[in-house]
Amino acid sequence: MSIWDDIATIADGVNQSRTSALSNVEKSLKLIKANQDYSAIISILEEPAIERAHKIDELVKTKKNAGRLAGVPFIAKDNFLVFGPDTTAASNILKGFNAPYQATAIEKLESEGAICVAKANLDAFAHGASTENSDFFVTKNPQDNTRVPGGSSGGSAAAVALEMAPFALGTDTGGSIRQPASFSGCIGYKPSYGLVSRSGVIAMASSTDVIGPLTNSVKDAALVLDIIAGKDPLDSTTIERQADYFDLGKDSTTKKVGLINEYMGDGLDEEVKACIESSIDKLKANGYEIVDISIPDIELALATYYIICPAEISSNLARYDGQRFGYSYDQAETIDDSYKKSRGLGFGKEAKRRIIIGTYVLSSGYYDAYYKQAQIVRTKLINEFNDAFSKVDFLIGPVAPTSAFKIGENTANPLKMYLCDIMTVAANMVGIPAISIPANKGKGLPIGLQLMANSKKDKELLSLASSVEAVLS
Repeated sequence: MSIWDDIATIADGVNQSRTSALSNVEKSLKLIKANQDYSAIISILEEPAIERAHKIDELVKTKKNAGRLAGVPFIAKDNFLVFGPDTTAASNILKGFNAPYQATAIEKLESEGAICVAKANLDAFAHGASTENSDFFVTKNPQDNTRVPGGSSGGSAAAVALEMAPFALGTDTGGSIRQPASFSGCIGYKPSYGLVSRSGVIAMASSTDVIGPLTNSVKDAALVLDIIAGKDPLDSTTIERQADYFDLGKDSTTKKVGLINEYMGDGLDEEVKACIESSIDKLKANGYEIVDISIPDIELALATYYIICPAEISSNLARYDGQRFGYSYDQAETIDDSYKKSRGLGFGKEAKRRIIIGTYVLSSGYYDAYYKQAQIVRTKLINEFNDAFSKVDFLIGPVAPTSAFKIGENTANPLKMYLCDIMTVAANMVGIPAISIPANKGKGLPIGLQLMANSKKDKELLSLASSVEAVLS
């Protein structure tokens, strides 16, 4: 049985004075401290959270509605700018950086009465699939503390699975919400590209970065998305939203769902394959029309991603030079020495690896051979997904080729670690929404089922996900 009610019920309880924002915050803080051994949290916002809870409770006493998230605690991945503690993106180079403003997503949540209680651990600058690349510590899987929780939003996923708060925010550049949700056993939602403002979120790869919620139900994910979605003058890439994502309605089981053939072949762990096939059988038994479908070049998505993504990383990380904010080598005698030592000592191994790869593929003589070709393949993938969505309404498949692996198992082999993203990166490359739903709840290590829809069809995807969740629960 869940420790928390659903988010709407929690907020209604505060607005109707059946409970208080303060009691919710105290409950959340107690759970965070009780689960410190999992190393999911970088910093706790105890004082500001309690102060904010008092203000919300005072507002309710004046008979005013405190918002759709009144008194609901939440946790933000530590690449979101939030007032209070340092915003570090789990990197040594940002130690001491205090946010001068808040991320738009944080502002929207707080405007509806939500209370940020902590900042979650991640792979530094979101570079990773296990949270082992954090410069501070490794987060442990909530179901087995010898295994990883996934990444890069591993801290957020672990915190939600451990019920430290009713929801958390994560970022998904190549699967970093869905894969940790799959490994940790919660819901992870990646919206259409541009649906949620990236203003105030530390960039990884600007053309694939997406912000979304991690929750314990599709209903909760839909409510959070409904609040944070929409155009933002501070982010020119934002798109128009649909009306009322929280109105999930009744999904029509006559809609056609395509099972991606390429995701069910070689490289898929037998246990994961059996779980996905069992889930498909349950859905078919409940009236879903599921057909096999091929996306011929989807297997090129990973290689394409690991050219385009490092290229954008090398550009985005150029601003961390030790001159304006974050770590600066204070014994440098020249400006060049300051740049080299600040970046050399401040960045971790994975950040350096991606900067070097990105700089290489953008360099003279290699731009046409690598980066330009990758963008051509990206366009081809977009066309192939459009063709698939002309034949089916949704796509379905696994989230990851395996369940959570052991801590340290893949750290010596970066290529093997990159392969963890093989089933998630395509959605980012083509900008479509996708969700991870637990497919084997309460049965061994968590395994996620992935659902995808065409771009800007988030409401339809959430409605489908809600009905699929009911079938699989």
